[in-house]
Amino acid sequence: MENFVGTFWAFVPAIIAIALALVTKQVYLSLFLGIFVGSMFLAGGNPVEAIANMFGTMGSQLGSNGGILIFLVVLGIFAVLLVKTGGSKAYGDWASTSIKSRKGALLSTIGLGSLIFVDDYFNCLTVGSVMRPVTDKHGISRAKLAYLIDSTAAPICIIAPISSWAAAVSGFIDGDGIIVFIKTIPLNMYALLTIAMMIIFVVLKLDLFKMKKNEKAAQKGDLTAGENELPTEDITVGENVKGKIWYLVVPIVILIVCCVGAMIYSGYFYDWDAGVYGTTVQSDSFISAFSNCDSGSALAMGSVIALIISFIVLVAGKAISFKECMASIPEGFKSMVPAILILCFAWTLCATMGAKGAGLDEVTGNVIMDGTLNAKAFILKNISADNMALGIVPAVFFLIACLISFATGTSWGTFGVLIPIAISVMGGSSEGLLFLTMSAVLAGAVYGDHVSPISDTTIMASSGAQCNHVDHVRTQFPYATIVAGVSFVSYIITGFIAQSGASYGLTAGITLPIGLGLLGITIAAFYFLDKYGVLEKLAAKLKKKKA
Repeated sequence: MENFVGTFWAFVPAIIAIALALVTKQVYLSLFLGIFVGSMFLAGGNPVEAIANMFGTMGSQLGSNGGILIFLVVLGIFAVLLVKTGGSKAYGDWASTSIKSRKGALLSTIGLGSLIFVDDYFNCLTVGSVMRPVTDKHGISRAKLAYLIDSTAAPICIIAPISSWAAAVSGFIDGDGIIVFIKTIPLNMYALLTIAMMIIFVVLKLDLFKMKKNEKAAQKGDLTAGENELPTEDITVGENVKGKIWYLVVPIVILIVCCVGAMIYSGYFYDWDAGVYGTTVQSDSFISAFSNCDSGSALAMGSVIALIISFIVLVAGKAISFKECMASIPEGFKSMVPAILILCFAWTLCATMGAKGAGLDEVTGNVIMDGTLNAKAFILKNISADNMALGIVPAVFFLIACLISFATGTSWGTFGVLIPIAISVMGGSSEGLLFLTMSAVLAGAVYGDHVSPISDTTIMASSGAQCNHVDHVRTQFPYATIVAGVSFVSYIITGFIAQSGASYGLTAGITLPIGLGLLGITIAAFYFLDKYGVLEKLAAKLKKKKA
């Protein structure tokens, strides 16, 4: 066991799970085998002990993430309700007459995703259920919809001061974490450039690589490009159901209001030390309440309250019968089981690896044996700015955050590991360089979360779009990696500018224009390569070589 803890071996279980998922397309089996390998490392090769520990870890993860699981089940019930009342169909019928082009459908999806910035889970499932009928009618592939949903989830939440992500990040920062978080927003290259690239690709009608094949198939009627193994069971309704748009809009508004209200309530009254809600006020302002909230329990509480209110409103408005409301509860739960199963495996894999492990002993510097592979200790031992020019540090932190988040499937875990290290390494540097480094950590963590097959947000985007999960990963990866490459170069350039003594204001003012300029050049290159068929010829050559 000691030979694996706090070493690169801590990342091997994730590498195995990701590689197997991409090759075999069997996500459940791949994740399970990755967990088993990590458990075998911890058990010193004893299979009986490994299996016992594996299910013990899984049980603890189910308990600690119980609020999120309740929230997901409630969202599944909401999705069923919106279909059964005919609300989704009514919106789709209205949208088909109001949104008259593919471009309009795509931009509407981006717009709705940008408006729902409170939480990424909420974003993925809500945008998916609302916009899927619209994109289907315009022959837009499920993979393209999943990409847009995923790209307006974490990238939007990480630049929204009032969101569960802002709360998570500020929790890893001493002092006024929300103010620090706000200062990273104009420097977060990956999030800002992802939004810019989505809009540019839609305006230019540009699709690349496998996404282009999926879009061609969708225009011929095959929305899933032959990948029909979907992450959740699709709910359908008969043609004779005549719904109204308010059947969809009112429940969603109720859900948003209740979830935001619950997060604020949680921030004011949740006692983290006791682990319970009380009557003593725990926060002194609205902003600090958001940073202090327990998002898991708050989303569970808010969504359940919203569901009860929606039941009452829909039954009173004769949109649906009480009996059908009750029947939607098990149906909604059933529809979310596949996604919940993947999430449980992903959380267990992350816990086994120890992305949020105990790290190193502050006195001796030794790896702490905490029952996990303590991947955090490996990072702590191997990150130092001593041998690097300070200007390159933001780019290096960006790259490390990308790799950790991709391997572990958790951006929040990556925040917990790298933000304290970034502050420690760059604390004595200029304010511009410090915030640039912190924003690079956030940007890299979002990229890894965005493209990792074992990321909960990626799984939720697949579920919301009703897209095959592995197909979503494969079609999204090149798009996200183009933005990550541009972000990496941007951090190198702005890092050396900030090292020269540039203030925070100057650094924030030049970073986005540099990134947008580089992104424009990159997209122009791909546009002409695609226009003249160069990309297709290269793909054909690679395929021929493999054969």
